[in-house]
Amino acid sequence: MEEDADLQFLLSGGDLLKIRSNSWKKHRFYKLNEDCKTMWYKSHKTLRPSNPTFSVDDIAAVRLGRQTEGLRKNTDDKVEGQAFSIMFKSRRKNLDLIASSEEEAKQWVAGLEKIISHMSKLNPHWIFNSMCKADKNCDNKMSLKELKSFLQDINIEIDDEYAQELFEKCDHSQGGYLEGEEIEHFYKILTEREEIDVIYTTYAKTNGFMSAENLLEFLQKEQREPASLSDALILIDKYELDAKEKKLMTKDGFLMYLHQMEGLIFNPAHKGVHQDMTQPLSHYFISSSHNTYLLEDQLKGPSSTEAYVRALMKSCRCVELDCWDGSDGEPVIYHGYTLTSKILFKDAVQAIKDYAFKTSEYPVILSLECHCSVDQQKVMAQHMIAILGSALVTKPLGDQMPKDFPSPEELKGRFLIKGKRLNKLEDCFTPDASAIEDDDVTEEEESGGEESQEERKEEKPKDKKLKLAKELSDIVIYCKSVHFHGFEDAAARSFYEMSSFKESTAMNLAQDSANKYIQHNVEKLSRVYPAGTRTDSSNYNPVPLWNGGCQMVALNFQTPGLEMDLNQGCFLSNGKSGYILKPAYLMDKDTEFDPVTLTRGGWLKPKTFHVMVISAQQLPKLSKKSTSIVDPLVKVQVFGVPDDVAAKETDYIENNGILSVLVNNDTCTLCFVQVTQSVGKIAEYAHSLSPLGFSPMWNANFQFHVCVPELALVRFLVEDYDSMTDNDFIGQYTLPFTSLQNGQMGPKHPPTTTSPKHPRNVW
Repeated sequence: MEEDADLQFLLSGGDLLKIRSNSWKKHRFYKLNEDCKTMWYKSHKTLRPSNPTFSVDDIAAVRLGRQTEGLRKNTDDKVEGQAFSIMFKSRRKNLDLIASSEEEAKQWVAGLEKIISHMSKLNPHWIFNSMCKADKNCDNKMSLKELKSFLQDINIEIDDEYAQELFEKCDHSQGGYLEGEEIEHFYKILTEREEIDVIYTTYAKTNGFMSAENLLEFLQKEQREPASLSDALILIDKYELDAKEKKLMTKDGFLMYLHQMEGLIFNPAHKGVHQDMTQPLSHYFISSSHNTYLLEDQLKGPSSTEAYVRALMKSCRCVELDCWDGSDGEPVIYHGYTLTSKILFKDAVQAIKDYAFKTSEYPVILSLECHCSVDQQKVMAQHMIAILGSALVTKPLGDQMPKDFPSPEELKGRFLIKGKRLNKLEDCFTPDASAIEDDDVTEEEESGGEESQEERKEEKPKDKKLKLAKELSDIVIYCKSVHFHGFEDAAARSFYEMSSFKESTAMNLAQDSANKYIQHNVEKLSRVYPAGTRTDSSNYNPVPLWNGGCQMVALNFQTPGLEMDLNQGCFLSNGKSGYILKPAYLMDKDTEFDPVTLTRGGWLKPKTFHVMVISAQQLPKLSKKSTSIVDPLVKVQVFGVPDDVAAKETDYIENNGILSVLVNNDTCTLCFVQVTQSVGKIAEYAHSLSPLGFSPMWNANFQFHVCVPELALVRFLVEDYDSMTDNDFIGQYTLPFTSLQNGQMGPKHPPTTTSPKHPRNVW
């Protein structure tokens, strides 16, 4: 991309108008840093180390036009073509910007999209290019001052003492500057990976390089992949820069390959939809969100259509809408009886329609918690019918009353409404039944027992009735909300009648009546939501509820942490479709499976899971203090049935780096995992070097015994050790146990050198 016009445009930068509100609109200068990984911005063009930056890897999407609430509310239609927004992966607010012209806006968007798509393909050559640019007087030499400037340009902050030490180590001529081979030596220090050198040297049998045949041998022997010579040639063509024409792979090309999708620990066969999608809806775990409209806490945080967009772009397939009477006859969404802001119901539905199927084509469920009057319920129905159009399911599929749910495959591109219904679904096929008018439902039933009524402790009569509009009732087809009165009562109900469970109730059922709960969830849908006391939008552990067969385990998607890591890890497989097929023993209505007692059965498929954590390089610096050094440690955690839950960790090392892990699963095969500097939710890209070097070694071996692998998740967690307080989070990667890739294991290299056999990149 070095000669790309859009990239050069970003590197040069330009003035943009930043929009926060109707009264706060200020000019800022933005540019892409030389590392091509961070954006720098300031109200003036003066470049100082303290100037704020954000990582390109933190950008979720770039949208051209006035597509955010902020731009639509605070700008005029006439700037539609000049407007664009940068959306972030975390809770960070959108960056709404106005360019000086439509052409410039398109160039910003095109350039950012290119650099985002190429983030994983950035190679060590950018370091050398930056070194050349640091030669301010163009004398092909690098002084100590220029070396410090170079390290600053690539976001590496070290103290003067270590910079001097590094400089003197490379200054073989002792001339007070680096040139020629000395600069090359410095470059090699920055990019050196001893553990990778061992692997590369073993297979670089063609004049010190890897030929296609050598690479094929590595793929087949170490990666255990059914690769062909053409596959090896494709990798060389894709990742080699210097020796591509000779059909050879250099060490830099090999390292780049290891950092790409082909080197992931995640099985590439699971990247797309690979599961049977023709089973009834109740046979799947469904990625679900609680109070989806909230961006922050549950008491006074902002509500926004952007929250729906973010959840849907994470493949969430069940979103919640808390509906209340609004002014001018328009229903609104907010967290009732709180100070959270309000958004129009119709705007939320429009946002859902616009983004529902961008990451997954499988059905989206709109879970309604309706507190509106009959008149505004009718408006709600009108909006959903008008906006969602033919994609809205308004009657059962087929010409006869179904006996079971349709499949995700049958419902591709469709919307389902979860809510109250006045009559039976069977009445859709009875002409006289259409004569039913608006009727009363108890408020407890109306909210499905949600905490908004009971846990908010509002003094309302228990038998208070609410009117339900026929128009709204009629579009509730496969997800009729009913209160749960026990398993016996539920068994007598129709398949489409489902219940919502508050967190504590569901956890008790999953613990004390696990087998009955599982059998219930074979034919019925269950939705679980966080306790009303979680006003900070914290989450609960979803794993015990998946073990209990619950399909819709709703979480606060706006809150990062372990629970959301597990959720995203669970739904990482099957093409990130938001639907995961349950194991066979969770789809059998006569199943004897109980994750708590774990009696013998077909679900027991014991595996021995070996992990070796090898090394680290260039982990981000968390503290802004120049003397701060990251002391990383690595935890490997297994989540699943109670007997499988385990965690082990390395010692901490006073250094930072790219995490390398060896993994062995079941058949004594081994893989090498890396977490690169874009790991996890890293807020900033300020790197530090340690006097101990770039590649601290752990060489820690762990072993786990996993009894029920189909329900297990593996999480790699990197933390900065702190002896006085809790360790600081650096990054993580979570994936299903069944999606792990394996490789070769065996003593083949000298025992004095760590020899990772299966290089696998965590993402």
